[in-house]
Amino acid sequence: MHGRVLVIAGSDSGGGAGIQADIKTITAFGGYAATAITALTAQNTLGVHGVHLVPPEFVGQQIVAVLDDIGADVVKTGMLGDAATIEVVCDTLDRRIERVPVVVDPVMVATTGARLLASGAVETLKRRLLPMARLITPNLPEAEALAGMTIRDVAAMRHAAAALLTLGVPAVLLKGGHLPGEQVIDLLATVDGVEEFSAPRIVSRHTHGTGCTLASGIAAGLAQGVPLRDAVMRALAFVRTAIAAAPGFGAGNGPLDHTITVDLARLTR
Repeated sequence: MHGRVLVIAGSDSGGGAGIQADIKTITAFGGYAATAITALTAQNTLGVHGVHLVPPEFVGQQIVAVLDDIGADVVKTGMLGDAATIEVVCDTLDRRIERVPVVVDPVMVATTGARLLASGAVETLKRRLLPMARLITPNLPEAEALAGMTIRDVAAMRHAAAALLTLGVPAVLLKGGHLPGEQVIDLLATVDGVEEFSAPRIVSRHTHGTGCTLASGIAAGLAQGVPLRDAVMRALAFVRTAIAAAPGFGAGNGPLDHTITVDLARLTR
């Protein structure tokens, strides 16, 4: 086991997304996951039934406790909940980490439509957290909120990715799963250019936690010294395999199978 990832995110009582998916994914990649929990949610495959935010000061205390003892090779953020929590997270990381990559999954709305980030916190996210990121992994609705534009095709995805790079982020993985079509196209945009990753769409209702899983897979790779592009390719392939092997739990948007056994070296080919 190698590669320490500190995950700062919310808990999913259904086990398919959030901290639970993060820990499962990082473990599957052979890394070590530590956590700072920002929120408790009562949710299952049918939706989010309740949210209880952890006091921001206690979120900061969790981060300090982990970094001062175990340390981290990468920090990954997920659901942060509100502006106050974002401010504390950023202030704490500013004081405690140096040259540690931060992977930001800008979680705003659950798959079922429940809001997981206060609407007034988006500007705080852009102003404080995004400039700290090594990579951000928005889906299309999140990218629309961050870039202030509508995304209806791949050309618009490219424009949005370019706009997000101007926010001080060196790399953007823009996920295209919300666009219709038989192919799913994701874009990895950096100052050096844009690369498209295209794969056949897997028709399944069991996609709960795909965003958390993808970002945590990338974070695990970066923590292990894997180059960004290879870390992205490994994580994308892992998510596809986990969707295809989904156990079929729940009556709604079900979880992936994070217990799949994969050849991580093969996933970059």
